[in-house]
Amino acid sequence: MTEKRKLTLKDIARELGISISTASRALKEHPDIAEDTIRLVKAYAEKHHYVPNTLAVNFRKNRTFNLGLIVPELVHHFFSTVISGAIDTAKKNGYNILVSQSNDILADEVMACRTMLASSVDGLLISISNETVEGVHLKEFLEEGKPVVQFDKITDHLNTPKVIVDDFNGSYMAVKHLIGQGFRKIAHIRGRTEVKNASERAMGYKQALLDHGLELREEWVKGCKLIHEQEGYDFCKELMESKNPPDAIFCITDLVAMGVLKYLKEKSIQIPEQVGVMGFSNWKLAEIVNPGLSSVDQHGYEMGQKAVLKLIDLIKNHDVENDEIIELKTNLIIRGSTTSTKNSDKVTLQ
Repeated sequence: MTEKRKLTLKDIARELGISISTASRALKEHPDIAEDTIRLVKAYAEKHHYVPNTLAVNFRKNRTFNLGLIVPELVHHFFSTVISGAIDTAKKNGYNILVSQSNDILADEVMACRTMLASSVDGLLISISNETVEGVHLKEFLEEGKPVVQFDKITDHLNTPKVIVDDFNGSYMAVKHLIGQGFRKIAHIRGRTEVKNASERAMGYKQALLDHGLELREEWVKGCKLIHEQEGYDFCKELMESKNPPDAIFCITDLVAMGVLKYLKEKSIQIPEQVGVMGFSNWKLAEIVNPGLSSVDQHGYEMGQKAVLKLIDLIKNHDVENDEIIELKTNLIIRGSTTSTKNSDKVTLQ
């Protein structure tokens, strides 16, 4: 059986005895076209299931109205909220989003970028992998005149707009909250040293301890490589089995904090009476676990919105040399993992 040929504007014009331009303007309800002609053309198009060739139209405009979006992980609460914000905002502005993931591996990120370029996206949104440093492959977009907007995980080696959260202040406020709840021996399970947002969170942690006269012990700082739940579990085990265990643990992400909670529960260590736990990103899971996990809200949906609007603005203005920083404010979501009526060491901090 042969495939049915797609109806074209030329077909409509020939069948109705009008010019192609008249058929095109009638479908757009142009004021110069008579109402009867508009009704006739639209009725014929609807009856024969005419679908406009947007690809050809966009080709003439030298635009595809497609945006590329690359994240480290698709199955990740924070990035899924970013993607939702990006897709909703793009749709409202007449754009589509093509989504891919790097698996936090540089080689996969390079391949995803090359695929996006081959697909002729108008611009790229990206949260870089843990292995990405200079982002040479991203400069290929700029050389093609296609703007790039980085978000969340970024590199300063690339001269592009960046949409970030105030990681330093979010971390600082999280640790300050723990101190206010009476915790004095606060550990940190951090991210990779070469990743900018992980470093900002680690600096916020250290500064909060210094500003409140608490001890900073290197053996209380553990470094993740994969940022997985198992790392949280393993590092919590190390910390709690050490000669000088902490009384609170601040984690680089909620996923790592889930591993910490799992270990503490297995060992029947009371949360937060014996050990307080604080996460970062405010996953949906943080509400569901018992006790609820206190966390720093990164506002992923808003980040996706801001990143798309910035990228569209760059596309419209043919601007690829732009290093604007858009910083979103974080806020603490306090739940049961850090608050206890039994804690008599609570203090009020200014």
